Amino acid sequence: MNFFSKYKRLIFIILFIIVVIGIAYLLYIVFFRQNINPSLVSENPPEENAEIQLPEAGPNLNIKPTGSSEENVPSAEKNEVYGPITGTEESVDNKAMGGVTKTDKVIGGITINPTINNQTGDIQYYDPFDGKFYTVSEDGTIRPLSNKVFYNVQQVTWSKNSDKAVLEYPDGSNVVYDFNKQQQVTLPKHWQEFDFSPNSNQLVMKSLGMDVDNYFLAVANSDGTGSRVIEFIGENYKKVYPSWSPNNQVVALYAEGLDYDRQTVYFIGLNNENFKSMTIPGRGFQFQWSPQGDRLLYSVYSSDNEMKPMLWIADASGSQIGENRQRLNLQTWANKCTFANGEEIYCAVPTSLDYGAGLMPALADQTPDYIYKINTKNGARQLVAIPDSNITVSSIMISPDKSKLFLVDKNTGSIRQIKLH
Repeated sequence: MNFFSKYKRLIFIILFIIVVIGIAYLLYIVFFRQNINPSLVSENPPEENAEIQLPEAGPNLNIKPTGSSEENVPSAEKNEVYGPITGTEESVDNKAMGGVTKTDKVIGGITINPTINNQTGDIQYYDPFDGKFYTVSEDGTIRPLSNKVFYNVQQVTWSKNSDKAVLEYPDGSNVVYDFNKQQQVTLPKHWQEFDFSPNSNQLVMKSLGMDVDNYFLAVANSDGTGSRVIEFIGENYKKVYPSWSPNNQVVALYAEGLDYDRQTVYFIGLNNENFKSMTIPGRGFQFQWSPQGDRLLYSVYSSDNEMKPMLWIADASGSQIGENRQRLNLQTWANKCTFANGEEIYCAVPTSLDYGAGLMPALADQTPDYIYKINTKNGARQLVAIPDSNITVSSIMISPDKSKLFLVDKNTGSIRQIKLH
């Protein structure tokens, strides 16, 4: 018996172990390698093409690109990356002054998709433990929005005036509840991913039938009546984002991959309008509209930025779509920001991000956030607060009088507030 035959089993075991170790090391390099010099700033913005052609999107997806604008990218600046909070109780500020800042707990329990009523300034939220909706006034008084109980609600989508909400359940059931009228309407199960119109009287959603030949973007009245098809979306349904713009021009966005590091975003109107398209420098598209609906704040990741999310903003209305694009030089996600007005935003920015955080946002689930204020016109940014509670923010809201920020804790679902003045 030769040597190989005698030790064949042992040789195969050793080769298998070497292969497993090699694969594990590659996964570590791609997803978990710590950035040696963490920074909130990316140095080299990717270039942008002037003309893009829309790939085939289905027989009736009538979205035509008409070119995109020149980008306006500010020169990259280095942000300071702060370390762990070390302030004493005496050094904690009661309002945001750029240092360690007191965060008062507003709601201690778990909340699902809380919102601010812009008329009253109250916070409205769903409590999954007792199945009720509540409102919290400025003095901390908590009262039920309704005595009706809604068990096991999975997702809540509020109307713009906060008097209605779409409630989605794990079994696919959907209802609209009107808190003023205390009335409930059942919606079809195949309707998904809702958003309200600016006047809160209509809904845009995906209507996903039995197969992809019956997948449509559609609108309906908020009571479920008067539904009509806007676009056939077919197998591209995952790339369509129902989102009714505040200026009532756009009801959804459609993001199609252009190449490894770029996407083309198409704007879908109510009446088959031929809006311009916009090229964005990355993947992992998240966005929100400015209060007037004329600009779009978004975040994307790219190989140019170690696959970390980077904030951008661009014009997003009519013939100005894609114009005045600026990189805001902060590594965070768009859903961790809120507009204070048409020009200024507040964002929760992770103190550090690992390589690949854009691909795997869960990498930042335990990373504390600091609060920045950004002027989106000139790109100026300012650290306004270091929360004293080491909070990881899932979303951020601002009071109607701009005096407080409300931070939703990603890990506990509780809500804390920071006083701005």
